[in-house]
Amino acid sequence: MSVPYETAAYEPAESPESPEEHLARLLGRALNSFELPDEVLRLLECALAHDGSLHSAHHSAGLHRETYRHTWLLADGSAVTLWELVHNTAPGGETQHEVYVDEEELHTATGRLPLPPDTADFELPVVTQLSAIPEPRHVYAPDDTADHARRLLRRAENPDRPGAEVAALLATASAHQITQAFGRPGRPTRAGLSFALYEHAFLLPDGGEVSLWEVEHTATPDGRHMCEVYMSQDAARDAMERRAARQV
Repeated sequence: MSVPYETAAYEPAESPESPEEHLARLLGRALNSFELPDEVLRLLECALAHDGSLHSAHHSAGLHRETYRHTWLLADGSAVTLWELVHNTAPGGETQHEVYVDEEELHTATGRLPLPPDTADFELPVVTQLSAIPEPRHVYAPDDTADHARRLLRRAENPDRPGAEVAALLATASAHQITQAFGRPGRPTRAGLSFALYEHAFLLPDGGEVSLWEVEHTATPDGRHMCEVYMSQDAARDAMERRAARQV
């Protein structure tokens, strides 16, 4: 008979796992993990994210069989999938785990299990939601970071620039990185005007990150360079567009 997902004999991790931990747990319980190709394991050692989900189940006369699809996302954007077979059809009725590289191997192994052939499988659609994808991090340089933050805020001329609270926070930063951003605004401006947008990213002692967005432009009455600093990229780009609109 068909069974709901909740009755599947599968013990999910109590807390989020890294891709490496997920792989280690899978290999640790699989009786045939030694048969996996070395090249596949080498690829999985560098995975960025993983997902594990129930694929199908078969319960009948006290016997059960479930299959699980485990997918890892690699750095080049490709994915590797391993198939896990869980069943209690061996003598003694203990639950056993097996792992296979492709579905054909999985189907061959499943066909050998002593389950009634007239009982339909319960199957779920394949839905992969990769987890634990790390956010891209900046490449920081510990180069007089607190002084850099002070000088950045000091030269900002916009009235809504970050205040004393942000300045105090950045005084504790241990490293920073400056990168130029491109894109908007796209409207035409008067000849001779220039706009540039920079992200100043700061690394805090607790591992957190704060970014300030600096707009440099010459959209001033006398054509001099002016610096404005904002807490978000959207606010900085909006300011650029407002300045550019006044010069059309």
